[in-house]
Amino acid sequence: QLTMSLNSSTLLNEENSQGPKRNPECLESLELQTPSSFQENPLQQLQLASQEVLEKAKKSGRSKCPRCSSSRMFYCYTCFVPVETVPTKEIPTVKLPLKIDIIKHPNETDGKSTAVHAKLLAPDDVTIYKYPCIPEYEEKRHEIALIFPGPDSVSVKDIAFHLQKYTKKSVCDNDNDCSGEPCLKQAKIEPKEEKNLNECISSNRSEGTRLKKIIFIDSTWNQTNKIITDERLQGLLQIELKTRKTCFWRHQKGKPDTYLSTIEAIYYFLVDYHQEILKENYKGQYDNLLFFFSFMYTLIKNAKCCAGKE
Repeated sequence: QLTMSLNSSTLLNEENSQGPKRNPECLESLELQTPSSFQENPLQQLQLASQEVLEKAKKSGRSKCPRCSSSRMFYCYTCFVPVETVPTKEIPTVKLPLKIDIIKHPNETDGKSTAVHAKLLAPDDVTIYKYPCIPEYEEKRHEIALIFPGPDSVSVKDIAFHLQKYTKKSVCDNDNDCSGEPCLKQAKIEPKEEKNLNECISSNRSEGTRLKKIIFIDSTWNQTNKIITDERLQGLLQIELKTRKTCFWRHQKGKPDTYLSTIEAIYYFLVDYHQEILKENYKGQYDNLLFFFSFMYTLIKNAKCCAGKE
């Protein structure tokens, strides 16, 4: 099964000024496709900040973005800020254990992306790039990984082991004397010197296997190929999330329910990383990354029930 941070979306599509008005009570935007898991609510156990501010904003309707003055619901997806009816101080802030880069396909509609949720809720640790304007990662590839279900993808628990190999390979690539021999093979040295060398190697290896940044692709599956084949992303360790199922309301038709929206992929990766790599008990530290997502999920679910009664 493949897991991707693909086909992201927000609750409310930006309305065409010429189109029909929507009933805010029943949210008649229920042309959105719904995954089978919608019958349950796997998000109800999240430890979230109060969503009262979103309830009030929903009742008030659209509001202006404080930066570009566009009419939006909850937040501006182009400026990455809450609208005037959603005070920033009432939005939770999440501190992440590593940095996150989100590469957004240029044809991915801004208003349909959950990537903005990550930027709104973890502004100090998340950067969104619009392809093809992305960083060069080659020199840091031993501390960066990419979420993508490729043939060589590994699980989260195996990150440290595989980054160690990437670090070793990087040393060889930059060592003109490697000549195909193992990187750590050295001339004969005295036992005392060998002990010091091994300690140094061990220290460097430990430092070198620390993941410092994770990259997510924000696009539909069909749009992904252009990004994943970019030369700037070659040579990066690829990680696959295999066991999570999406709650996303715009799930791609014909794709497995393990294809996650961008914010789901970020959240589930961090939960696994916290437990598998940091070796710490998870106590809801990153739950607020789903602050907007869970609220929208509930709105859509209630609206679907409402539409079914009519």
